[in-house]
Amino acid sequence: MEKVALRAVYNRVARRYDFQHAFFTAGSDQRGRCMLVENAVSRGNRILDCGSGTGSTALLALEKAGPSGNAVLFDMSDGMLAVAKKRIAEAGMSNQAEFKTGDMLSLPFEDNCFDVALSTYSMCPLYDPAKGARELYRVTKPGGLIGVAHSTDPINPAVKWIADRVENLVWHIPSISLGCRSVSVLPSLEQVDCEIIFKKYLGIPLRPFLVFVAKKPAT
Repeated sequence: MEKVALRAVYNRVARRYDFQHAFFTAGSDQRGRCMLVENAVSRGNRILDCGSGTGSTALLALEKAGPSGNAVLFDMSDGMLAVAKKRIAEAGMSNQAEFKTGDMLSLPFEDNCFDVALSTYSMCPLYDPAKGARELYRVTKPGGLIGVAHSTDPINPAVKWIADRVENLVWHIPSISLGCRSVSVLPSLEQVDCEIIFKKYLGIPLRPFLVFVAKKPAT
């Protein structure tokens, strides 16, 4: 799906996104966020939440990082960020958060500037997910952590056969699919010698998620 069309879809669904995503994933999306934050974020971290959406991951990350931590919420959709701003303000964390709109495949940040870079379910709609992962790698400090959760293929071949056909049907309904497909980005980080320190599959059989944390080489 083209960027302009994808942005329009997310702007339209922003207010119902949290309910919709939780419903179609049976709540496994939030479990994945909690798992990722628990294994990637430490107190005082400077965090990038890339493809932050409505701020669900950033809220968890800022709570874990504590009052000395801060986060940049980055998303292509102004509508999603508007919801995120409201949620962050209601949590009393506005002074710890920045909000930026742009393209995940060309992040407007310098190299090596975040302790942690997170992406929860934001790689799935990208036309080049591997490039998105490499951008997270670029902006993460040496020795820092990259945490990603994304849709992946079912391991069972029979279930995968069914899932592929369901995905092809749902793809034609953007308000439901949100432009998402199963992706694979871990190999692109392993190729640059990232150490995988956490990896887990979760979710419903037809739409599982891969949640992983990779450590960028210190030198």
